[in-house]
Amino acid sequence: MGENLLNSYNKEMTNINKKPKKASMQDVANLAGVSRTTVSFVINKVTKGNIPEETQQRVWKAVEELNYRPNAIARGLRAQKTNTIGFITDEVATTPFAGQILQGAQDLAWQHEILLLTVNTGGNQEIKETAVSALLERQVDGIIYATMYHRQANPPQMIRSVPCVLLDCFVEDASIPSVVPDDYTGGFEATEYLINKGHTKIGFACDINDVPAKFQRMQGYKDALQKHHIPFRSNYVDYGISFPDGGIKAATTILNQADRPTALFCYNDRMAMGAYKVAQELNLSIPTDLAIIGYDNQEIIAPYLDPPLTTMQLPHYEMGKWAVQKIFQLVNQSDNQPLVNIQHKLPCPIVIRNSI
Repeated sequence: MGENLLNSYNKEMTNINKKPKKASMQDVANLAGVSRTTVSFVINKVTKGNIPEETQQRVWKAVEELNYRPNAIARGLRAQKTNTIGFITDEVATTPFAGQILQGAQDLAWQHEILLLTVNTGGNQEIKETAVSALLERQVDGIIYATMYHRQANPPQMIRSVPCVLLDCFVEDASIPSVVPDDYTGGFEATEYLINKGHTKIGFACDINDVPAKFQRMQGYKDALQKHHIPFRSNYVDYGISFPDGGIKAATTILNQADRPTALFCYNDRMAMGAYKVAQELNLSIPTDLAIIGYDNQEIIAPYLDPPLTTMQLPHYEMGKWAVQKIFQLVNQSDNQPLVNIQHKLPCPIVIRNSI
């Protein structure tokens, strides 16, 4: 009796541990009453098969009944495409801007029936190398490499083994296609908007760090002044870290002058937040006594300042879309087409609120 109980127990455990058999393409063919080739043509949407609509419907019904899932990697090896794109970030996925970048990339990816595989590396070079290696093992069609802010980057060398695009960054030799904000034009247009509102004494609370956006926005500021025959005044410019404390530091220096500016261009919305505090301490009303324009259009800051901040919109959503579109073009580019590594710049449109 004990032996029978043991045999029954072992049989029951065997049934519990036995995984259900995964449906094969042949199973689908048998249920639909067609050949494996017909199933393959229908699933892969091969038009040259001229499969009748009624037959296609039978195949899809069988696929649904059997819960058949093709092996994506095996199918990709045959088609030389897996319809997947790797999306590697340093810290983008943990910043306030992540949603728009990822949403833009995701929206366009879905339009092309492409799946994004996202990896956040936290800026760790070893993790970057491992991430690229893992994505290449999964036969991704291409890789997007994104950084938290506009800067020169050093992506792993093996990223070049597939079509790749740099998002919000670039390499020094411009050997990889990239998409970044047009910070020069943004700086120019922000300053010119203040000029067109009647301001001729315009200060600039600028980032202290040597990053591309700093130099480009500064040059745009200077060129807008020059275009309108307004002399550049170095005492109207001061630097701080690109956070509210830096804005407080720079705005305090700029605004505590006998001949202080009537308008202030801030490197970003966080520095503008600091400038608001300084204006309040100096009993300056915004925008009556002091006009302020920011940069970024950071959604958790700009609309909620009092008054709401006029600012330049960083094109995060558009950059995400552009990067996926470029990967798609590179993947589908014929071998005889010349490779052009575009260094693309996207405009930063003004978002008008009540601070000017």
